[in-house]
Parts: sequence; structure tokens; C-alpha cells
Amino acid sequence: MTSLLDPLLIAELAALGLGTGFLAGLLGIGGGMLMVPFITIIMGHRGVASDLAVKMAIATSMATIIFTSVSSVRAHHKRGAVRWDIVRRLAPGIVIGSLLGSLGVFALLKGTVLAIVFALFVGFSATQMFLDRKPKPTRQMPGTAGQLSAGGAIGFISGLVGAGGGFVSVPFMTWCNISIHNAVATSAALGFPIAVANVLGYVVSGQSVQGLPGGSFGYIWLPALAVIAVCSVLTAPLGAKAAHNLPVKKLKRVFASILYLLAAYMLWKGLQG
Repeated sequence: MTSLLDPLLIAELAALGLGTGFLAGLLGIGGGMLMVPFITIIMGHRGVASDLAVKMAIATSMATIIFTSVSSVRAHHKRGAVRWDIVRRLAPGIVIGSLLGSLGVFALLKGTVLAIVFALFVGFSATQMFLDRKPKPTRQMPGTAGQLSAGGAIGFISGLVGAGGGFVSVPFMTWCNISIHNAVATSAALGFPIAVANVLGYVVSGQSVQGLPGGSFGYIWLPALAVIAVCSVLTAPLGAKAAHNLPVKKLKRVFASILYLLAAYMLWKGLQG
């Protein structure tokens, strides 16, 4: 218990929470792209095996999105930016895909494999940010069946990498000619069903795992969840407000550069294993 209350640990987690909360509101992401590598590092420095640290980082990152998404979406909703019609059509598929990923595939794969999957996904996401491709003006959102399938893919991928789905849902929506501000806001709303379904899977699949550190609930590391969630809720509304006033396109390219470095680190961790 003393180690869980270590001031240095709390400071590290607080800084991570403040930063990811702001980015969640600004860019419509859950912050998992930043949280997973840094939580992996923090747990590794405290003696948690590398394979287990990666899995717990992914699961804990996803758990924090429950709180971040609520705070962020309230700010976006006040501005009328959330497309709730899209949320209603994507959410059922998201829940199904999330449970398939977190209850099944996540539990079967080794942490080192998940680290490589995470690195490749982050690298792809960063590249998408740089390219900023424009959709055809005639393209629209698919019908109910298409959105159910898209939601399933978003939920499944999110469950494997511990992200809120923004790096899949935002490009998908903008590709279908949803404005970037609506896509970011709607992605924030989709983060909640993604997180809840995946966290349920992580808790159930992690019950029989041996060697979990103190303060664990399944694959969720509660100290990190508590500190990051509190801090991210404080800054998510600030990010959402800034999204309507700052040059988001330029900021995304800067953020993409950081993502390449984090992807390289996670790839190295995976290949080490």
C-alpha cells in the first residue's frame, strides 16, 4: 500500500492524466496512444513483468476513457457538435466488437504481441494524420448494417490497443463527409460504450491471471485509473474548448510526430519479448 501512495508515482500519473485529458478533448481521442506506452514504462520501473505490464497498461488506459469521454462529450454537446444519430447506429456494433476483443482475443495474445499490434496501429494512425486525405464530396455514411459493421471493427481494434477509437472513428466519419468538428465530438461520445464494454472484458478475463501487482482488478491497475481519471476530467473540457479555437490540423501533425516515437518504443518492447 505504501508503494501505491508513492509521491513520485502519483506525480507521474497526474501529469499523464492532465496531458491525455486535454488531448482527448482537443483531438477527439481517448488518450490511449499516450497512456499505454507511459503506463508500461511506469509499471516496468516498479518490477512488473514486461508482458503483463503491456496488457495492464492497455486495460487501464481503456478504463480511464470512461471518465474522460463523459467530461469531453459534455463540453462538445453544449456546442451542439455531437451527431447522436451516428452514435446510436455505431454503438451496438462497438459493444459487440469490444467484447469479442477484450474477452477473447486480448486474453489469448501475449503482451509482447499486443505491443507490436499497438505500435503498428499507432504508426498507421500517425500517418493518417499527416496525409489528411479529403473524401469525395458525394460520399455519405453507410446504412444501418454498414454502420453496425463499422462499429464492430472500431470496438474490436480499440479493445486490442487500449484506445477510445478516435483514430478509427474520426477518419471514418470524415471519409464519409462528416465535418471534422462533428467527427471529433461524435468520437468522444463513442468513447463511452467502447470503454465500458472493453473494461468489462478486461476485468473478467484477468480474474485468473497470476502475478498481478497490488491494487489490481482483473487487468485494471486501480491506482493509475484513479489518479489519471481525476486529472483527465479536469483538462478534457479545456481541450474541447480549444478544439474550436486552435489550428487543429497543425496540432495533429505535431502530435503525429510524437506518436511515431511512442510507436517505435512499443515496437521495441514487443520485439524484445
